[in-house]
Amino acid sequence: MVNFDINKIQTPYYVTCEDLLIKNLKILNRVKVETGCHVLLAQKAFSMFHFYPLIGQYLDGVTASGIFEARLGHEEMKKENHVFSPAYRDEDFDEIVEICDHIVFNSLTQWQRLKGKVKNRSCGLRINPEISTQEGHEIYDPCGEGSRLGITLKNFDESLIDGIEGLHFHTLCQQNADDLVKTLEVFEKNFGKHLHNMKWVNFGGGHHITREDYDVDLLISHINRIKSTYDVQVYIEPGEAIALNAGFLVSKVLDIIDNGMNIAILDTSAACHMPDVLEMPYRPIVLGSGEAKEKAYTYRFGGPTCLAGDIIGDYSFDQPLQIGDRLIFTDMSIYSMVKNNTFNGMPLPTLCATNGDNEISVVKAFSYDDFKNRLS
Repeated sequence: MVNFDINKIQTPYYVTCEDLLIKNLKILNRVKVETGCHVLLAQKAFSMFHFYPLIGQYLDGVTASGIFEARLGHEEMKKENHVFSPAYRDEDFDEIVEICDHIVFNSLTQWQRLKGKVKNRSCGLRINPEISTQEGHEIYDPCGEGSRLGITLKNFDESLIDGIEGLHFHTLCQQNADDLVKTLEVFEKNFGKHLHNMKWVNFGGGHHITREDYDVDLLISHINRIKSTYDVQVYIEPGEAIALNAGFLVSKVLDIIDNGMNIAILDTSAACHMPDVLEMPYRPIVLGSGEAKEKAYTYRFGGPTCLAGDIIGDYSFDQPLQIGDRLIFTDMSIYSMVKNNTFNGMPLPTLCATNGDNEISVVKAFSYDDFKNRLS
């Protein structure tokens, strides 16, 4: 259900709703209050800095995956600024040291090579606990076979960790607290002895804390257990949980054709505007729709690009769709905005927001120049 006027803005557009965002932020703030842990926005999932002042009222800061995200967090959030990269570029590192409070290294090689440049910053190492808790999403499994992410037990040389103040692991993707518990068991067994000499530990992201069935109490109990056992500050850096189910993508039907089934061509592309539909893959929910053939009229939704596989999914409706109808895709604030692209010269969807009165407004509109200026 949406509480804003879907016809006010030209499609396609993303809209993030302030009231839904606050609902999530209050849950995350409860974890903060009951544990004393620090909660960070993982910008890789949600970087709509229009909302950073609001998010900053509830959370402790941001975490970045590279120099531009680090710069964005430094400029727009102005709170704690953490960064992790599989490998830092020399030409970026001086600025990273200047603007980031916590710097996490992916290998002992990088740490040894760059530690001399670090002044008055808290440095950590990313650990690979080598426990996979995911099924069917290998592309998002940091503990998969041959992963480049994190230091394995075999490669952890404690003689080289002088100056390291924290350990970081990230193993989850859209998962509940029970999978965190499984990870912690292995992590503590293999690396727990080192935590006694650390100032902090970072549980990474992938915690679906704001999902209805998430066991928040279990998360809280284990954060408190780790804090008391090792006397460390605990960080978590959820991305999706902050804007989970807080936004939508509104699209329009451009044409309807018949090729053995009804196919609706939309002004929204899976490849350009919601790439995880193809990468994950998954089928996003459309308000008012059912599964294929569940309702009377079934349509395949396709994008306007030349890519034959630019297919969003099959949906059914109680009434026939008409050219010009607007469709609302749910849970589109996370990853869609940060991963969209202009393949085929597709215009980027407008970025919109609602306020406390559910009034929708344009935050950022894109033009031909945004497409052209990325090219030569």
